[in-house]
Amino acid sequence: MAFKITSRLCTLPHQVRSCQVTSRCFSSSRFQVQHDPHAHRFTLIPSSGTDPDEVAVLHYKFTGEKEVDLMSTYVPESIRGQGAAALLSQAAMDFLVREDLKARISCWYIKKYLQEHPRELYKDRVIADTFQS
Repeated sequence: MAFKITSRLCTLPHQVRSCQVTSRCFSSSRFQVQHDPHAHRFTLIPSSGTDPDEVAVLHYKFTGEKEVDLMSTYVPESIRGQGAAALLSQAAMDFLVREDLKARISCWYIKKYLQEHPRELYKDRVIADTFQS
């Protein structure tokens, strides 16, 4: 599955471009998002000029063979309001699409993100009526 994740590129809007490392990553001029499939998390690391310990994280867990729960996002105060949680949410939703997974959304922010970004591609990935467009 790791090869499958790192071998594909996905398109992201405007300021974000994709890159490849051992695990999937997305970067912008301010942040780099890395997917750690073994730890079931997406991590956003600020670019140079900020404290490298100030990382934002989106946690998920598998609840079935093709089902995950997007459980939580955390963004340190120092980088809040800069789109960090949105980048993490987008990376997680793109992961669902690439891997043909369904998700329950436990995190309030991801629910909000999906309401503000009502893409059919994402809507089809959400289980039950946890997501309303």
